[in-house]
Amino acid sequence: MKNENKIKLFLVDDDAVFLKSLEIEFLHHGDFEIETFATGELCVKDLNKNPDVIILDFHLDGIDKTAMNGIETLDKIKDFNTNTPVIMLSSQDKIDVAVSCMHHKAFDYVVKSETAFLRLQKTINTIFKYQKMEKELNWYMDRM
Repeated sequence: MKNENKIKLFLVDDDAVFLKSLEIEFLHHGDFEIETFATGELCVKDLNKNPDVIILDFHLDGIDKTAMNGIETLDKIKDFNTNTPVIMLSSQDKIDVAVSCMHHKAFDYVVKSETAFLRLQKTINTIFKYQKMEKELNWYMDRM
């Protein structure tokens, strides 16, 4: 039986070791239902499962050099559902990469580092705070 209180989280990264370590961290530090994907194509194929949050690697060409990159995957996710929050993840600590991700409607950009997991946790909490505030605001606006 599925627990309705669990956060449905998609993790997308072509680095199998990093992907597994991230999955383990989330399973040990929260109430998540996690699906992992090695390519953007596999993630896009399962978007009908309506994840609550997607953590998406910027570079996704480690397995298949012709695979969609993170920006292309992000665009397809937003085409499917513009409200799905996507956190971009990359080993690149470059402002132009972060700006590009934000321009393509990523919720946030996190650099892979020893503190990445903590930053991801904080960002996910922020996403749900924003969603709660938006629901409350809509509730009040509907009554005016």
